Amino acid sequence: MDSLNRHSKALVVALSPDSVRLRRRLLEITKLAGRGHIGPALSIIEIVDVLYRHVMVNPGDIQSKEWSKRDRFLLSKGHGCLGLYVVLEDLGLLDGMDLSNFCSYESNFGGHPESSTVPAIEFSTGSLGHGMPVAVGLAVAAKLKKESWRVFVVVGDGELNEGSNWEAAAHACKHKLDNLVVIIDYNNMQASGKVSDVLDMNPLKDKWEAFGFETIEVNGHDREELKRALNTRNSTSSPLCIIAYTVKGKGIKKAENSSVWHHKAKISAEEIDALTLDLTT
Repeated sequence: MDSLNRHSKALVVALSPDSVRLRRRLLEITKLAGRGHIGPALSIIEIVDVLYRHVMVNPGDIQSKEWSKRDRFLLSKGHGCLGLYVVLEDLGLLDGMDLSNFCSYESNFGGHPESSTVPAIEFSTGSLGHGMPVAVGLAVAAKLKKESWRVFVVVGDGELNEGSNWEAAAHACKHKLDNLVVIIDYNNMQASGKVSDVLDMNPLKDKWEAFGFETIEVNGHDREELKRALNTRNSTSSPLCIIAYTVKGKGIKKAENSSVWHHKAKISAEEIDALTLDLTT
């Protein structure tokens, strides 16, 4: 199936009640802040929620005695952090911090995730192209220590324009990092337009396989597909790449497939109310 058909299927897949609830909370926070990256956050909610809720071992709980054995998660496309924040809040992993003051001067929660202010965040991200190399380094560290935890990293499809990702991919295969899972948020949109128009990366699956990754394609808003793919344990020593076909702004018709809602430095309460009314129920 070609990428256009896969994106069409991602567009029409129904959202679960949990997915709608998380999106509603995301809009509440954005209304209070009056700013934010709405579109990029909405495309990753199912990926992050399934990872934390159904796949990762001991994620985010810094109080646990098993913290050192946790699976690691990096959101390389850090501008989508609202999608991560609402999941961490929903699972009680923010250690009492108040997400409602997102992007205020005194807040722990900025427009990109920071490990220095939110302990559940593994690594500060936002400069695109950095998360994948760090994830490779973490996976190598686990191998050297003979530990069993896995490393998951979400990379944007537009972010793949950064060459550092491909250098990291080459190293991942050289070191046989079967404990590394790269998830591509393939919504075919970036800040300035369609990825296919800015710098087309297709055929994407062929590229990752050529680098030596076992590669799976899934609907990034289908929770059951995500569970099966993210729980995959490679039968070989290859790292795993999951291409998750998503929709930028998923769940809000006005924002779907729109670069207008990639980021807004100033959003009125009335605009958010209109988006909330438009939220798929």
